[in-house]
Amino acid sequence: MINWFCNLNYPIQALIATIFTWAVTALGAMIVFCFKKVNKSIMDAMLGFAAGVMIAASFFSLLSPAITMSEKLNLTPWIVTSIGMLLGAILLFAGDKVFDILEEKKQFKTNASFKRCLMLIISITLHNIPEGLAVGVAFGSLYYGIDGATISSACMLALGIGLQNFPEGIAVSLPLRREGLSRKKAFFFGQLSGIVEPIAGVIGAILVIKARFLLPYLLAFAAGAMIYVVVEELIPESQTNKKKDLMAFFTLIGFTIMMIMDVALG
Repeated sequence: MINWFCNLNYPIQALIATIFTWAVTALGAMIVFCFKKVNKSIMDAMLGFAAGVMIAASFFSLLSPAITMSEKLNLTPWIVTSIGMLLGAILLFAGDKVFDILEEKKQFKTNASFKRCLMLIISITLHNIPEGLAVGVAFGSLYYGIDGATISSACMLALGIGLQNFPEGIAVSLPLRREGLSRKKAFFFGQLSGIVEPIAGVIGAILVIKARFLLPYLLAFAAGAMIYVVVEELIPESQTNKKKDLMAFFTLIGFTIMMIMDVALG
């Protein structure tokens, strides 16, 4: 089995590896089926948990690697991360304003819950694109003989990202359930946020050199989008609960779990 995998071409290896990372996302999203009824306190807690997961992912999975990659590529880290973060935040800010304008003109009927769901899905999806690219680059680097590039290190990266995706699947599906979506729809959109990883993985393996140059920007871009959603939507909504201090504690739990997975799995 191992020999069979090693003999595949690099884009196919990247595809298989990122299908695994998507499958773990779907596994995390399946947690939504454990909840038959929507309890406001539980769902607010999960919203706070999602915020913690996203804050930790923004730094440990996105900004920190972006800084490291920028240094290795002889780019200026603070410029790369600043540009990427601001563009990511501006994208969701602009989308928010477009919703408001369409609402005022009565061309599109929406509400706060719908916007919150959409922004959450978009931010996690944007986060998964550079992760998929990172796995693709790891396998594509084997072809170019880049220093430190081995098939074991590429597989470990895919394993680490896959395990990190488990709480991310939860972070999407449970808040969507809290906003009134059915369990099936919440699961569907939860796993859908990870389906971009196999696509990005193949692209990263094929265009490894260009992807390496763009990856720091994409990582910071995703971080900016995620932090915007956390500050604008998730934390304020979770704090509408009467037990604000407990909801804040769940945010810290989400952050801690994601931080442990990121740091421990490298």
